Amino acid sequence: PMVIAGEIACPCGSGAEYSGCCEPLHLGAPAHTAEALMRSRCSAFALSSTNPALYGYLLSSRHPSTRPATLELDDGTVWRKLQIVDTVAGGPDDDTGIVEFRASYRDANGVPGVLHERSNFVRVNDHWAYLDGRGMM
Repeated sequence: PMVIAGEIACPCGSGAEYSGCCEPLHLGAPAHTAEALMRSRCSAFALSSTNPALYGYLLSSRHPSTRPATLELDDGTVWRKLQIVDTVAGGPDDDTGIVEFRASYRDANGVPGVLHERSNFVRVNDHWAYLDGRGMM
């Protein structure tokens, strides 16, 4: 990860320090928008190889109806960049939201790839949750 004045840059690409961006969400603070939850999930994927506790965050930030019992991640994947393509609703006063994103990565063999998804989010008990997503071409 990049370092900003002794702090690591947040892997979500916001330009902010991790400690003031996605870390509070990883530690239990609620996301105020669907995009903030999407960014925090991206950061959790990027940091999970060095912080296994983030596996729990990735599970708990999923909607109960679509949450898998376990999560299997490819330890060799390096998440490199997040680009938010579009958002629909998902604000502090909304109950649903959509975030379309592109996440660039390199797999265990160093081969680059892009995950392009349009994700659905819903508010559950005043907390945003990732419901599901549809891969885009």
